Amino acid sequence: MVGVPNWGLSCRFAGGRGNYGPDGHSATTMKALPPVIFLMGPTASGKTHMALEIVKRFPCEIVSVDSSQVYRGMDIGSAKPPPEVLREVPHRLVDIRDPLEAYSAAEFRRDALAEMAQITAEGRIPLLVGGTMLYFRALQRGLSQLPSADPQVRRRILDQAQQEGWASLHERVRQVDPATAARIHPNDRQRIQRALEIFEIEGKSWTQLCLEPGPTALPYRVVKVVMAPAERSVLHQRIAGRFDQMLAGGLLEEVSRLYRRGDLSIDLPAMQAVGYRQVWNYLAGNSSYEQMRDHAVTATRQFAKRQLTWLRAESEADWFDNSVSDSIGRIIRHLGSIFV
Repeated sequence: MVGVPNWGLSCRFAGGRGNYGPDGHSATTMKALPPVIFLMGPTASGKTHMALEIVKRFPCEIVSVDSSQVYRGMDIGSAKPPPEVLREVPHRLVDIRDPLEAYSAAEFRRDALAEMAQITAEGRIPLLVGGTMLYFRALQRGLSQLPSADPQVRRRILDQAQQEGWASLHERVRQVDPATAARIHPNDRQRIQRALEIFEIEGKSWTQLCLEPGPTALPYRVVKVVMAPAERSVLHQRIAGRFDQMLAGGLLEEVSRLYRRGDLSIDLPAMQAVGYRQVWNYLAGNSSYEQMRDHAVTATRQFAKRQLTWLRAESEADWFDNSVSDSIGRIIRHLGSIFV
C-alpha cells in the first residue's frame, strides 16, 4: 500500500480573484489541499470492483455517491456490495435512510463533507464512488439556494393539476426543464409541483439552479477518474446482463418486501429508482414480466446516457475504457503516479 504524504491540512483556502481551479482555489492552494478521488462512470461500468482494487493498494476509504444505496432494504436493485464485502471494506453513506424518507443533494453534500473530513483527519484519502452525478456536482461546486415554498404559487399549481391532470404538468416541466423531467416520474406529484414552483418563482429551471456554484469551494484537490466502455453497445450488453442477474438474484422478492410494507408508494423518491419502479408496476399488475424486464433495461440505458452527458461536461477528468485488457492496471498506475 502506498504511504500517506503530508496533505498540508492547515492551509488557508483561496478567496477573491486570481488564478483559480475548477473548485474555486488558486493554483498554489490546490497543491496544498488534501486529495480526494472521484471514481465516476455510468451504471454497470464496474465502479464497485474498481474501488475495491484501489482500496487494496492505496490508503483510501470509500464514500458511496449513490442515491439508491442510501436506502436500507434496497440492496439488489441498487447494486449494493454484498454484506460480506461491506463488512470487510465499509462504504460510508450506505444504508442511512429508510425508503420512506427523502434524501437530497444538499443532505448528501453535508454528510459527505463530514465523512471526508473524518477520513482525511485519519491521514487517509476519501474515495468517492458512484453514478449519481448531481451528488458529485453538488459536492464539488456547492449548491445555490433554492427558493422557499410560496403558498400562492403552490395553490395555483395544485389547481392546475386538478383541472389538467399531473401528466399535463409533467409535460410542462419537460418543456422548461428537460433534465429534471427525465428524472421525475409522471406520477411523482411532489417533484413535479416543486419543479414548476421553482421555475415560476426564480424564472430559472431546477437544473439551472443546481448547476450554479454555491458559496463554498470544496476544500480538497480532486482527482477524477471516469470509467466507461468506448463502445456504447458494450455498456448496453452489460446493463441487460446485470439486470437479468438481479432478477435471478432475488430482485422480485426484494421489491415484494417493500411493496408489502404498506407505507410505501411508487410516488416516493426511493421507489422512483430505475429497476424498482418497473418491478413495482409489475407487482401492481400494470405490466407483464417480459414488459417489466424490457422496460427496466430500456430505462437503465436511458439513465446511463444521461450519466454520460453529465460526465462529458466534467473538467480535468481522466477517462479509461474499462472494456479493454488491463484497464484496472492502467487506473492503478495512473493513481500511483499521482500519490507516490
